[in-house]
Amino acid sequence: MLFFSWVCEEAMSVRTFLKRKGVSRKQLADIKYRQGYILVNNKIRQSRHRLEVGDKVTVVYPPEGLQDSILPVAHPLKILYEDRDYLIINKPSGYTSIPSYAKEEPCMANFVKAYYQEKAYDNQVIHVVTRLDRYTSGAMLFAKHKYAHSMMDTLMQKGGLDKRYYAYTKDLLPQKHGVIEVPIGRKEDSILERCVRPDGQYAKTEYWWLQDLGKCQQYEVKLYTGRTHQIRVHFAYLGSPLCGDDFYKGSVEPALQGQALHCHHLVFTQPITGEVVDVEAPLSEELSQWLDLRQ
Repeated sequence: MLFFSWVCEEAMSVRTFLKRKGVSRKQLADIKYRQGYILVNNKIRQSRHRLEVGDKVTVVYPPEGLQDSILPVAHPLKILYEDRDYLIINKPSGYTSIPSYAKEEPCMANFVKAYYQEKAYDNQVIHVVTRLDRYTSGAMLFAKHKYAHSMMDTLMQKGGLDKRYYAYTKDLLPQKHGVIEVPIGRKEDSILERCVRPDGQYAKTEYWWLQDLGKCQQYEVKLYTGRTHQIRVHFAYLGSPLCGDDFYKGSVEPALQGQALHCHHLVFTQPITGEVVDVEAPLSEELSQWLDLRQ
């Protein structure tokens, strides 16, 4: 059973109090109509109930169910962090984040679903917070229930999730440090490919040159927005596509399945507990071996 408790610090309605705690109107409806409930001082109350200072408010969420649309597929997971609310895994290259309608193949959501079943978690609905492209490896964040997902979405809108990547290019970018702030949209006549275009969505990427590895350059990259293929498109726009990213005219790398891109670091303040989560994702074996060959 999933529940959260707080102490009221000023008089107001339960509805207003819970809104301040990040409980959305839709979540309140789920609580009301799907066997959840609200307790005030251990007594069931409605959202219109008036709170007094010092009242203890507890929200008990209804079970989310099993999500039959996501099938479990057993596959080893490299878990970097886990608590009651969030799960961070080190995603390998070669797998999509969520099921593809075009191909019936296992994805990270299937693997996490199997893990949830193995652990017999009450909530087995998959909430993907940060997706990674098929051939991008590294830290991938999942929320373990609706409330955690909505709280993380709010945190991300405020810039509270610091997500860093290692990107590898054949050529140097124009500057060792820079900010790429150009809009990205879908390329005409393509379902998948993106490009820089004036009518696209706002996108912001910051990068720092780290080192010359002989046959490639290593950069650290920070995303401020989360557009599809954002780093890949922005680097290609500046004339330095990622190694292995032939989709955006990057160099062909037989030892890589796709682009040389790895999400190596996630830092955020856990929005429910207030604890700082600082996770480093080691390079994938494939990327490490490729770098060894190029030095």
